[in-house]
Amino acid sequence: MPIMAMIETRRLVKRFGLKTVLRQLDLQVNQGEFVALLGPNGAGKTTLLRILASLARPTLGQITIAGYSLPHQAAAVRRRLGVVSHQPLLYGDLSAEDNLRFFGRLYGIAGLEDRLAEILALVGLENRRRDLVRTFSRGMQQRLAIGRAVLHRPEVLLLDEPHTGLDQDACEMLDNVLRQLTGAGQTVLMTSHDLARAAGLAGRFDVLTRGRIVASIQSQALPPDGLLAFYRQALENNAADQGEAL
Repeated sequence: MPIMAMIETRRLVKRFGLKTVLRQLDLQVNQGEFVALLGPNGAGKTTLLRILASLARPTLGQITIAGYSLPHQAAAVRRRLGVVSHQPLLYGDLSAEDNLRFFGRLYGIAGLEDRLAEILALVGLENRRRDLVRTFSRGMQQRLAIGRAVLHRPEVLLLDEPHTGLDQDACEMLDNVLRQLTGAGQTVLMTSHDLARAAGLAGRFDVLTRGRIVASIQSQALPPDGLLAFYRQALENNAADQGEAL
């Protein structure tokens, strides 16, 4: 049985005015894969995830998520996505459980109340379930945003620096959630600057710089000196190639 590509882009281009952020980018993430997308600031990582989440439109290129095309089938794509971005995107004047209940009703989740209790326990907020979100710390809001992202059991999870703002306990919670998801066959694409944490989670590492993926490696093929060495070498090789091109 062939493996399904859950995320696929072909010759993806994104321009903002005269600035080209993504340059003919090709990416494929198969069902059940956990891919960490690494790269320096300004490489295009967040722009790519926003396009995949249907929050921004590409300039050129083809995109499919779970077999559906973007931007034309964005509604079908959104039902199959969970997204954690830099902003929690929660309702501050609602409680934690009411935030989840609102999104759960949008998704038409069966057995919603049981699922709410399960998610609040998963992210460690069961004791704050009735408190207004505007009283939460940044880390607590991020916990709830993670809960919202996985509430509807999405087929694909997009995570943009999800450990940002989390304390050590919350980081461990998130790591456990991600391991559960990939163990259940869900597909994850995560941007990260935390190479040590990414190395313990992902099965593949892609390096994005200057709008292109310039290197990719499976976790079992990493060099003896680890992910940091691979990452640095990928950036150095690309810089040398760019110098030759000039």
